[in-house]
Amino acid sequence: MDGPSTVPDPAAPASLSVTPPTPPVALTALLAREDLGLRQIAGPDARESGAAVQWVHTSEMADPYPYLLGGELLLTAGVHISDPVGAGVYLDDYVARIVEAGGAALGFGVAPVHDTVPRALVTACDRYGLPLLEVPPRTTFSGVARAVWELVAEARHAELRRVTEAQQGLATAAARPDPVPAVLRQLATRLGGWAALYAPDGAVLHTAGSAPGAGVRQAVHDLSGVVRPSGRPGPLPASATDSVGGAHLAAYALGGGQGFALGIAAEQREPGDHTITGVALVLLSLLTGKHQGAADSVRSAALVRLLLGAAVGDVAPLLGAEEWTVVHARGEAGSDPVAHSVAASALAAALGSGLADADAGQDLVRLLLPAGSDLAGQPGWTLGVSAPAATADLPAADAQADRALRRAEATRAPLVRHRDAGIAALVAPAEAAAHARVLLAPLGGSEALTRTLRTWLSLHGNWDRTATALGVHRNTVRQRITRCGSLLGADLDDPDVRMELWFALGRAP
Repeated sequence: MDGPSTVPDPAAPASLSVTPPTPPVALTALLAREDLGLRQIAGPDARESGAAVQWVHTSEMADPYPYLLGGELLLTAGVHISDPVGAGVYLDDYVARIVEAGGAALGFGVAPVHDTVPRALVTACDRYGLPLLEVPPRTTFSGVARAVWELVAEARHAELRRVTEAQQGLATAAARPDPVPAVLRQLATRLGGWAALYAPDGAVLHTAGSAPGAGVRQAVHDLSGVVRPSGRPGPLPASATDSVGGAHLAAYALGGGQGFALGIAAEQREPGDHTITGVALVLLSLLTGKHQGAADSVRSAALVRLLLGAAVGDVAPLLGAEEWTVVHARGEAGSDPVAHSVAASALAAALGSGLADADAGQDLVRLLLPAGSDLAGQPGWTLGVSAPAATADLPAADAQADRALRRAEATRAPLVRHRDAGIAALVAPAEAAAHARVLLAPLGGSEALTRTLRTWLSLHGNWDRTATALGVHRNTVRQRITRCGSLLGADLDDPDVRMELWFALGRAP
């Protein structure tokens, strides 16, 4: 068994939108193209070696080494070979440099420079194990390059389709009643291998796929120990790889800070496997993140007691924080319950909260965090944050977070915090809410009118910016604002009227 390879920096699991790398083209597929007429005349047999190319490069330089990236099919007409008969030493060095640079194969064009492939070149390619292809006179180098790109496109399309189907299968599995075993089964099937989920102490929780031999299973278990917490000082690697008897092994630390690990063993490794594994890592991290620790269990008990009628003052100490911050968040997942639940779990993990309520019907997530928690905007989310509040005052903090979210959406800010300052702080919340209800009652509770008026006021009456923010035509904005002015019986050009309406919109229930 080779020594395991590790990634020292713990990293988040791959994103769901990661694009798989472009797969290489098997040399046999290129040789099978009858329109090219290529023939392998030296080097290991392409069918047995599995040789593949990633791109094509043409060069007549005596030493193309500095210009090769690796994986190329290097094409040459032999212009740099002045004496085919006496060029044995030169061609030996030439092929050695191509192999050293990582070249995948060499294509030699017959005619107009040389009538045949130099024998010394054939010998050198056999010696260094470099596949040598004879390119007939009727086949242009540009035709070979075009054929490679066509095969690359076909392989790319097939791999994207495979990865997309795998992503859909994994997402469906995550929504099953037994999500963790279902995701593992999907992963093992898509990779054509074996997958295992390990607890923080190394115990095997679930396995899926055709079980390999005991030696391979033990090697995967040992590899998972590299990424699982074990009291070692310093940061842990996010992943580790190894190989045993031709099987590719990998272990990954799951996110969420619970200490779970994923182990994989597969006979083959395809370009898209990393992307498929990344999707499984995200889903398993979210699913295993739901396992409750001691603090979470105490908080769950507190919530149960509240539901059963216990007094807030008796339950508050169990929640573990003297003051809390309420966060309202609206994201881009839409109203699909599964997608919304997964996105809400990811947001809760990012903010470090174990107390989250996902309301897919309103595309809303509400979270509780200990006061003083560091909060920052999250990609794809708009956040409204309350002021710190004691447990007994959480309903008021919930209303603050709601108003802050409304202001954030109106101003298109990623995060807005509640602020009670200035004139607003002089009015009791209940009185402010009552005043807002009376003032805005003529709008009839119309969400379209209320949202348009709030956005228009936040943008200082700019028609174009309001239309852009709402995603409607500027004439629609004008019609709605005119309608608001008519229903309210107010001059919306008057700054005093605008100030009073802005105050009311920020405190409307």
